[in-house]
Amino acid sequence: MSNVKIQPRLPKGMRDFLPQEMLKRNYVFDVVREVFHLYGFEPLQTPVLELAEILMGKYGEDAEKLIYHAQHPGGKEELALRYDLTVPLARIIGQYPAEITLPFKRYQLSPVWRAERPQRGRYREFYQCDVDIVGIADMSADAEVIGVVVSTLKKLGFPQFVVKLNNRKLLTAIGQYSGVPDSQLGDLYRSVDKFDKIGAEGVRKELVERGVNGDAVARMMDLIVAQEPGLGSLDVLEQAMGNIPAAQEGIRELRELAGFLEDMYISQEDYAVDFTMVRGLGYYTGPIFETVIEEPNLGSVSGGGRYDDLVGLFRKESAPTTGVSLGIERIIDLMDLLNLYPAEIIGTVVQVFVSVFDQSTRAESTKLAAELRAQGINVELQLEERKLGRQFQFADRKHIPLVAVLGPEEIAQGAVKIKRLSDGEEFTVQRNEVTTKVRELLGAKA
Repeated sequence: MSNVKIQPRLPKGMRDFLPQEMLKRNYVFDVVREVFHLYGFEPLQTPVLELAEILMGKYGEDAEKLIYHAQHPGGKEELALRYDLTVPLARIIGQYPAEITLPFKRYQLSPVWRAERPQRGRYREFYQCDVDIVGIADMSADAEVIGVVVSTLKKLGFPQFVVKLNNRKLLTAIGQYSGVPDSQLGDLYRSVDKFDKIGAEGVRKELVERGVNGDAVARMMDLIVAQEPGLGSLDVLEQAMGNIPAAQEGIRELRELAGFLEDMYISQEDYAVDFTMVRGLGYYTGPIFETVIEEPNLGSVSGGGRYDDLVGLFRKESAPTTGVSLGIERIIDLMDLLNLYPAEIIGTVVQVFVSVFDQSTRAESTKLAAELRAQGINVELQLEERKLGRQFQFADRKHIPLVAVLGPEEIAQGAVKIKRLSDGEEFTVQRNEVTTKVRELLGAKA
């Protein structure tokens, strides 16, 4: 017995994904990529590590407390693990002006890291799936990224969801209308952002505790809880504070956005105006959006918005930009909860298990596996010596649909026996017809 033992464990907030989980994750990623391509977005990859100066000062003080800093012995540069995929995109736009033509539509599916307190559905390492459009000030770009969200969730089979719409300009205007000083707008955003968790009274209490005038809080709350069908809530705001320039801009942008969504055949049932939705990151400048599953109440599955100033930190002139991030980790969890995964991905990538009858037949089994693989069929070949019965048990435990057997009798006859494990039915076919039969049986399974 070894004198040295290392306890196998992970850091908190990190996860391993065994093959069955990876099959599910890859299925979701494949669907997401397919939708991204349908909308004309192209892939981009950025490094895990960025210079700390690139990341710091972009997200807001609360978020930046969660950034992982990384350093190696003797290193002169201060490095940090990327917090999201948005700031690296802004850097890319500033760094490669000759290589990038605007408008630029990109997507990225990559892990990010945040030093959050681990809990269910919240991890320190997780994947983000982002789409962004750089160089378009028109609300058509915002509609495009919302369309990506709606199309993706419908393609994955989610039966009910709502994209909540708001505008940072409206939140600023509401603060001005209510008498909240500019210096306290950050407190306003932070408190209203908790509306879903603590409710209207909780938000009122917290704002007062933060030092916001009670009369201002009352005036503000009357507006943010306004909820009318369709775009009726915008009419309420326009009537109350239509003379404030920020309100005029915010209302106009949301109405234009709704018009583009209608042109894209996106139903009004799929989105709603919600003035309590804030989005916590500090770089948003215009429309913001967040997708929630309300029945059952399963929380947010996407978030994003317009951030027209961020790119300007990395180049002489800024560029209007909008984007959205799919909450891919939560989506993957909810796919399980709602039983949305197709049956064919539950199991294994292996389509045929080629058994080895005994050592005298190993060469022919190896050749059969090679022949099937050459025809694009996923094959696992028995590698070690093992009784045939145990080989069948192994294939069954792995949910491999078909087992091919080449015993001395089959080899002498130039045939292959195929057993379908779901019902135990056996088929004997000639060696030159085995590929056709396997495809037939796999097609029947699908």
